[in-house]
Amino acid sequence: MPPSGRMFAGDEELGKKYDDHRPSNGNALPFSWLVWRTPMRVRKRRLLFALFALLALYFFVKYIPTDLGPVPNRQRPVGGRPPAGHPIPPIGRPPRDDVQTEVEKHYFSGPIRFYKLASSLQAVSDTMGHGPNNKNVLFAASNMQSASVMIPMACEMARWRRNSVHFVVMGRNDISIDSIKEVNGVTAECDVYWHDGRPDYSSWSSDFRMEVSVTAAFKHMNSFVHPQVIIADYPLREDAFLTNGVRNKAQELGTPLIELPSDGPEKLMWMTRLDSGSLRAWHKASVDLLIHAPPKASGSLIRLLRSIEKADYFGSNRPRVTIELPSEVDPPTQHFLENLVWPPADGSGRPHVNQVTLRHRISRQSITSEEASVRLVESFYPKSASDSHVLLLDPQTELSPLYYHYLKYHLLEYGYSSYGSQDPHNLLGISLELPSFHLNDSAPFSPPLSSPSPFARTSFKPDQPTSFLWQAPNSHATLYFGDKWVEFHSFLGKRLEAHHSPSPLAKPPPKRTKLISEKYPSWMEYLLEFMRVRGYSLLYPNFDFSEAIVTVHNELYQPPEEFYASNPPSSLFNTTITPPDPYDPFTADPSIHPLTTKQTTPEPPLLTTSLLSILPTDGDLPELTTIPLLSYAGDTITSADSTTLATFFAARFKSEIGGCTGSGVEKHRRPMSAGDLFCLVGDEEDEGVEVAAEGGSDGLFMGTSSLSSLSAMGSSTSLAAGAVETAPFVVPA
Repeated sequence: MPPSGRMFAGDEELGKKYDDHRPSNGNALPFSWLVWRTPMRVRKRRLLFALFALLALYFFVKYIPTDLGPVPNRQRPVGGRPPAGHPIPPIGRPPRDDVQTEVEKHYFSGPIRFYKLASSLQAVSDTMGHGPNNKNVLFAASNMQSASVMIPMACEMARWRRNSVHFVVMGRNDISIDSIKEVNGVTAECDVYWHDGRPDYSSWSSDFRMEVSVTAAFKHMNSFVHPQVIIADYPLREDAFLTNGVRNKAQELGTPLIELPSDGPEKLMWMTRLDSGSLRAWHKASVDLLIHAPPKASGSLIRLLRSIEKADYFGSNRPRVTIELPSEVDPPTQHFLENLVWPPADGSGRPHVNQVTLRHRISRQSITSEEASVRLVESFYPKSASDSHVLLLDPQTELSPLYYHYLKYHLLEYGYSSYGSQDPHNLLGISLELPSFHLNDSAPFSPPLSSPSPFARTSFKPDQPTSFLWQAPNSHATLYFGDKWVEFHSFLGKRLEAHHSPSPLAKPPPKRTKLISEKYPSWMEYLLEFMRVRGYSLLYPNFDFSEAIVTVHNELYQPPEEFYASNPPSSLFNTTITPPDPYDPFTADPSIHPLTTKQTTPEPPLLTTSLLSILPTDGDLPELTTIPLLSYAGDTITSADSTTLATFFAARFKSEIGGCTGSGVEKHRRPMSAGDLFCLVGDEEDEGVEVAAEGGSDGLFMGTSSLSSLSAMGSSTSLAAGAVETAPFVVPA
């Protein structure tokens, strides 16, 4: 039987016409309802498909990617799926366990994934971050306010090209890195490596999850970057989870962390000129302040201490203060020291550690030059020779509020730089004051000017003020490096031992004049001797003195105690004052009117704005090998000249003072020791070395006028004007 042409052959009723089944007047459905019943199902299905398409389009437009970069650089998925190893970040809110706490925004504490960090870290292999020896500096920010503060500093540091600068964003904000750069005006000239260290679901993450993500991100950063230092914003301006996380991780990794103060960008822009080696020593270097207070000088001492209190220390540890008091302390000084709180209390109620040390001299007898020198030098000995330094301050000085900025900037640059070309092994310290006169106070001192150098990192204009090296000590305001101070301890101890050792065969050298004026303390004579025999020098400032780092007030000047006999201060020793006649009229002296006594060169005001405003070449410190070098007499010499002069002077010193006579006597120079300059009987360092029978003599530079109190110890002599120093100098070929 052939197949039936009907669709439903098994149902005979379906094959009949409708006129065989006409509707009755009963409960049968009307014909119009049967017509609309089937088309309505199709229409609903179409509406559902249309609604689904609109929803898909809406979600695509809302969550369209914005950080894919240029089209040629995109990695397109193969076969409609993302390539292996490139998971897609989740979109939308994370799931919640408790629906009733919908008002809480930061609720998610699930597993942490960084979808954008790996690609940027793998692209910085050229910065040598795989090992600990590199020049990487890492800036970290979480909120947009901190990012706007630190991005200009990061770009400025990258501009000097002394470091490889990295910037990582680790906050809750989901703004892309490109948008952050655009908002902060970052251009292509800002050569910074950018990293996105935000986890998935960062906008809804809890504080605990964000803090854990910060520490985890820094772990990955350390594996690929190994930053020498981490720089974060002011803690009260940053998010607490970043501050806590970066502190914990930096301590665990042993990476220094620098937290900017509230006004960091305005006053700490000079730190962008430092390299990673200097920045790594940010917390390592410590400074002690040493003040020698003369008798009846309460006004000067209080003025100096108040300037120290008002100074800006930009979050660094306050320096310890040691004050050498005379035998008699006047009531104003005693009252001020009783109320002195240093460092200032922070108001938190925590125990306060006082960092002021007072040393009071008992004896009221006049002090000799040797005793005064020993007393001053013994006042400080570094805990760490490489990291503990001392700033000697005279009570006549008054410090700028930014003196510590200047001091730390130069200390980190010249004492800890790892990638600079300077050679600081002959640098004794850093002076804050530009002297007005030569050491003997015979003539005004004129500092040298700049000269072009092909080896300079920054081009200098000729005949412009520039810092310089001078082989002359300073007692007003000078920082001395810890290792050099230890060596000076060794030198002074052996120098005095050689002077007091019995030497019947000794032939004292001819007497010479004193090189340093008695306006300055006697320990400077020994220090000058030490500087000449080693070829050491101090770095002195010379810039536009519209504002100054330190001011020396001479209106209350008093000579050193050891020189009271030759220069008695009238304010202390003038006891024959005639009382005025009560019937004499008062008078006026026009010669002392301010308009008459107005100085031609008034003292410049102390610096209060910015350190970079007074430094030449936009604050870029020059290499030591490119700045002028002066001998102790103020003559310009070269580095080779300095080495030769030191060699000649050391040979004569060892012969006439150190007792090292005879041919072939050579001693090995040890770090931070002056034992190679002396051949003392019984010295352990002289074991195995031929020791001369002739001992030392009296002071090398001390004239009879300056050592009248030491007449019982023998006549004083000097080597200041020997043939080595006065003869025309010729550099050997």
